[in-house]
Amino acid sequence: MSSAASAIQGILFDKDGTLLDYDATWSPLNKRAALEAAGGDAALAQQLLVAGGYDPATESHLPNSLLVSASNAEIAGSWAALLGSDPVQLTDRITGIFEANSAETAVAVAGMESVVAALKARGLALGVATNDSEDSAYASLAPFGVVDHFDFVAGFDSGHGAKPGPGMVQAFCAATGLAPETVAVVGDSLHDMEMGRQAGAGLLVAVLTGTGGRDDLALHAHHVLDSIAELEALLDAVARKSA
Repeated sequence: MSSAASAIQGILFDKDGTLLDYDATWSPLNKRAALEAAGGDAALAQQLLVAGGYDPATESHLPNSLLVSASNAEIAGSWAALLGSDPVQLTDRITGIFEANSAETAVAVAGMESVVAALKARGLALGVATNDSEDSAYASLAPFGVVDHFDFVAGFDSGHGAKPGPGMVQAFCAATGLAPETVAVVGDSLHDMEMGRQAGAGLLVAVLTGTGGRDDLALHAHHVLDSIAELEALLDAVARKSA
């Protein structure tokens, strides 16, 4: 895809794999949630993890898999179907685990705090859109001192729908007064890029700090960066091109 030319005034970030290291942050959380769902049965918990896209051999997650891309409700729905349990109750249980433990396990991508601060200092509106819960998003970002830099934080339970639907981008625009074409969506998955595309975001930026590969993401993003550390330089280049 070619780069969009609109002047960017706001950035809506995915959280896990973009601001936070996905495997380091989520491997322990997903293991706790699976063990809770399996009623303490370690073998059954492993089956749930594998069904969700976890590879025990590499202790990593498959790109665009259930655990990587889906909302808590979708993960719980899939596991509940395998377990024969209530998906609504299971959603509440695993969301509770994520919210209670996300601050403990959160690992930021390199330079995240300084990048977010620098982007805010440029006068950009900043937001976070995650298929995790809103409370978990706040909890996992709080240890890094960046929460106050964000004008908007939304999860699957914030009332705007889940990715890959456009609702969180639309809500960010409503909260900040920005037009979609002036917003950059930055994420590590196809769900993020599809969310931005559906909402008419002006710039779709994929990063390689999550589970997605360059070749796959390049088909759906305007630009693919190694990490958000390259974002300021990209914004400068886009601004020069649109001038």
